[in-house]
Amino acid sequence: MVCNSIKAMDCKGDIKQPLEINVGEVLRRRLPRYWRFIPRCLVRKLERIICQKELNELLRNNFPRRDAEFCRGVLHDLDVDVKFHNTGNLPPKEHSRVLIVCNHPLGGLDGMALIDFVEKYYGVAPRFIVNDLLNAVEPLTDTFIPVNKHGAQSREAITELDAAFASDAPLLMFPAGLVSRRGKKGVVADLQWQKMFVTKARQHKRDIIPMHFFGENSAFFYKFAKYRLKIGLKFNIEMIYLPREVFRSKGKTFDVVVGNPIPYTTLDDVPPMQKAQQIRSLVYEITQPLP
Repeated sequence: MVCNSIKAMDCKGDIKQPLEINVGEVLRRRLPRYWRFIPRCLVRKLERIICQKELNELLRNNFPRRDAEFCRGVLHDLDVDVKFHNTGNLPPKEHSRVLIVCNHPLGGLDGMALIDFVEKYYGVAPRFIVNDLLNAVEPLTDTFIPVNKHGAQSREAITELDAAFASDAPLLMFPAGLVSRRGKKGVVADLQWQKMFVTKARQHKRDIIPMHFFGENSAFFYKFAKYRLKIGLKFNIEMIYLPREVFRSKGKTFDVVVGNPIPYTTLDDVPPMQKAQQIRSLVYEITQPLP
């Protein structure tokens, strides 16, 4: 997401006003030598693509909420209802040292719905392992554990990740690290899941709870992603359309189904990468409840 976090703080660092997304300011700061050559009509076009006006309204309406409370406010403002099914598969609430893994169909609201649900169920704040780009979403920085999907992790990131796995807090993760894409057969599904969640869950003795979030983005999003690959672009520029997908979901109802827990003692029967794909397959074997 193209985002500029403009904050007003007191001497203690407390945020005194909502964040504001400002595409023009981002471009001016990042490209100072070229800013005067960038057509203002292009800037306005980018503002519309990322839904700058609508996003800023959401930020204002939900200030100063943070973490699960912020997610709850956004879902309420968008009139999005997420129904969780088969919650009896979850361990007792006092057994919060679990790792919840899920497919990643929406790219925003799915994560917020999971944060909201897990906080309500366990009564404690979850931690969410995410792409480090999402650390720009300031109201969720206390929930997020940022990791670098495309490179080596810093020592600080590794320490924070291990501390989270060693804690009693429930953990959340989208193992694909990317929003689902439409495949050759027209099926929307995650790409390959990364193995890290298997190795960390086994190391820290956390049972894995698989969930399937039923939902899709627009046909335009998948076509744009496919075209980007066709012309050889490696950067996922389709991500700039994810805010539009968020507002496209306004008023919708989504289903999430909880699968059977996977004990950490069963995670070493095959190599971690193979196990990760097995768990991915289990998630997609979970069926959607009847209306």
